[in-house]
This record gives sequence, structure tokens and C-alpha cells, in this order.
Amino acid sequence: MKVSDETMLFRKVEDEPVTAEEVLTRVYQSIQEKGYNPINQILGYLISGDPAYITSYNNARSDIRRLERDDLIEELLKEYAKAKQL
Repeated sequence: MKVSDETMLFRKVEDEPVTAEEVLTRVYQSIQEKGYNPINQILGYLISGDPAYITSYNNARSDIRRLERDDLIEELLKEYAKAKQL
């Protein structure tokens, strides 16, 4: 039996985002680091449901899919309402 010389990366569970705010922050930063417009990319995903809008860089695509799109939209609207004092 041949032993593989490839390195495997394992992420610790506590590193994974749990709230919508954490997910959106990490995804936003990852998209920005790749040089894309985070607003356009995240909205494209939320509107279409197509995960290809989100880069796989830093596991952003996996992170954003941890939560339902409805939950992410609700969180965005809550934050908007808070900011506008609605």
C-alpha cells in the first residue's frame, strides 16, 4: 500500500461561522480579497441561488451555504432597518 505524500488541511469546528453576521463578514472579506465586488457577488447569489457567484477562496462558498438564503436576507434587512432607524 502506497502512502500519500499530499498534505491535508482540516478546519477546526470553532473556526466555522455560526451566525448570519459572521458568515456574511467572512464571505464579504474573501470576495474582496479576490478582487471582486462583494455586494454584486453576494446579491447575485441571494437572488439566483447560484453558488458560483461566491468564490471558493477561504471556503467562502461553503460558509455562505451553511445558512438558508432566506435567513441571510432577513439578517440583511434587520441590519438595514437598524441603520435607518425604521
